[in-house]
Amino acid sequence: MITQIDVIVAIQDAEKEKVCRKAVAEKLSIQPKQIVGMRLLKSSIDARCRQVMKQLRYLVAIDEELPALEEPSANYTQLPANAARVIIVGSGPAGLFAAINCIKRGLRPIILERGKDVVARRFDLRPINCEGLVNEDSNYCFGEGGAGTFSDGKLYTRATKRGSVQEVYGCFVAHGASPDILTDAHPHIGSNKLPKVVQAMRESILAAGGEVHFNHRVTALLRSSDGKRLHGVRTANGVEWEGIATILATGHSARDIYQLLHDEGLLLERKAFAIGVRIEHPQSIIDRAQYHLSEGESRPDYLPAARYTLATKIRNRGVHSFCMCPGGFVVPAATANDEVVVNGMSLSRRNSPFSNSGFVVSVEPEDSDIYAAEYGVLSGIAYQKKLEQATAIAGGGMMRAPAQRVSDFLQKTTSESLLESSYKPGLTSYNLHDLLPEAITSRMIEGLQFFDRKLRGFAGEQAMLIGCETRTSSPVRIPRSKESLEHPELAGLYPCGEGAGYAGGIVSAALDGLRCSDAIIQP
Repeated sequence: MITQIDVIVAIQDAEKEKVCRKAVAEKLSIQPKQIVGMRLLKSSIDARCRQVMKQLRYLVAIDEELPALEEPSANYTQLPANAARVIIVGSGPAGLFAAINCIKRGLRPIILERGKDVVARRFDLRPINCEGLVNEDSNYCFGEGGAGTFSDGKLYTRATKRGSVQEVYGCFVAHGASPDILTDAHPHIGSNKLPKVVQAMRESILAAGGEVHFNHRVTALLRSSDGKRLHGVRTANGVEWEGIATILATGHSARDIYQLLHDEGLLLERKAFAIGVRIEHPQSIIDRAQYHLSEGESRPDYLPAARYTLATKIRNRGVHSFCMCPGGFVVPAATANDEVVVNGMSLSRRNSPFSNSGFVVSVEPEDSDIYAAEYGVLSGIAYQKKLEQATAIAGGGMMRAPAQRVSDFLQKTTSESLLESSYKPGLTSYNLHDLLPEAITSRMIEGLQFFDRKLRGFAGEQAMLIGCETRTSSPVRIPRSKESLEHPELAGLYPCGEGAGYAGGIVSAALDGLRCSDAIIQP
């Protein structure tokens, strides 16, 4: 008999095969020797009580062998010389997974990436952190792998109905990610390991006959004589690229692409997004609250850095944590030199003494109406940009960010001194009430007070706010047909991923890349 079974064991025993086998046998009311094989399917931490437990789901074979497990593979069939070409704009998760799926379908992907490969891209991060200088085509947002490459590599998603999440995880494992992501309930790869995984995916695409071109920023669309069909794009260096379809997977920060589509007269839509700050704590504060530790008690080595997810609704607007990075760093994520934007990242070990998370409030399309007369459907981008420019001024230049102790934010007073922080460019004490709209700050105050009751110390003396977090998602949606996934006014254009408004993270973007590439019909 083959069956699935869930058991709970003390977290320090979760790696002990004998203990887990005994727990499974007791749950099934059999002897441990009757179990021929056990395969872990899912693992999650249960920290609701002081004794932290681990929930384990096993596939169990009783009196017969487990079926063979198909190992993830990165070996793809070589494309024929006459394979139809598909242009893919952007090499984030949506673009990379679309490319791999094209290869599986016998289509030749041509990836055009405005930024650099992951190795060269890493060298462009140092000037941002140390000199306050942004390479506007190669930074924390742009370049091979997209924004997620240097943002922890969190793979948790609720988008389980959009496609096979396990297929996405399996592809990452085939390209070097830890097999643990196949079973961890909240998997992550880490910003130190994800670049190598992304590089391996590129090498697989090239080996099968696909193409990847860096430093190729798309600046024009190549349309049919009647303007109703897209047959390719032109890049800034004047090269024209043609194919049977173009997948637009440029991410939520490629504002020039939205402007290009707007200038082409194509339909765009305003959508909701969120803005706020990064909230940073000593990781020990979060560990103590989540693991019910006593004052001064250290987190045991067998426990990972604690994480949290917080959400509520205040006066019809969502207030929530976003992209929580346990044992992480706050990083500068601006894409232009006149902006300051903050984001978060963690390495695979999550061993920084700090934790951080976005702490944001929902922004509805009508909130940007003050910019609608000048910017039209792009008013949400103008809203973001104006705030990012004001944040740069408040920080004082060189990518320094304005910051405020949470205790002072609640009192609406400027902090006389700031706490130690992981943000490398540096912080400037600033009253964030003078920077963010009152509709945002008033909800932040209520949210801090509410979340502090849920998570002890969240709004305490060791908590600090760092401004501003503005790139949670795109303020613009590029519409597409529900049936064909093409833009309703331009056949052959497939809006895809976060930048098009159809994803919200690495895995959901990857799933959308798979879906869009599946939708392409060869002529």
